[in-house]
Amino acid sequence: MEKKEIFKKELVEELRRVSELIKNESNLERKIYYFSAGYGITGRTLRFEYNDGYVIADCVMNVAYNGFMERMKRIKSGDPTVIIEEIHFTRISDGLNELADAFEKEESILEPLKKIMSTAFSISGPGNYIREKGMMDF
Repeated sequence: MEKKEIFKKELVEELRRVSELIKNESNLERKIYYFSAGYGITGRTLRFEYNDGYVIADCVMNVAYNGFMERMKRIKSGDPTVIIEEIHFTRISDGLNELADAFEKEESILEPLKKIMSTAFSISGPGNYIREKGMMDF
């Protein structure tokens, strides 16, 4: 097996593992913690086997993770305006699985990354407002 294939295989397996960990965890903070492993594996992978898709996925997941962390901080400080719901993590988990499939099949990663990023956007103030208005459908 080529070096490129070894790194891709590890990336795909790890994205699926992270998806399962998120899905099976009940604690909100631990779900976010597991999500950080998503961009962790893309970052490690691209350092050994560069691919534009790995960079894009890494950036999207990093931004999404930071959005979740920011919202979590606000919730802990007593801000009740936007809550993080189980549907958010279902979409993140699904997006990670779809991303793993796309990398494995060498297909477009756009749709899974859109799912991840739009989910993160939905927990921001403007994103939540748009979702409450019914303009963003989960």
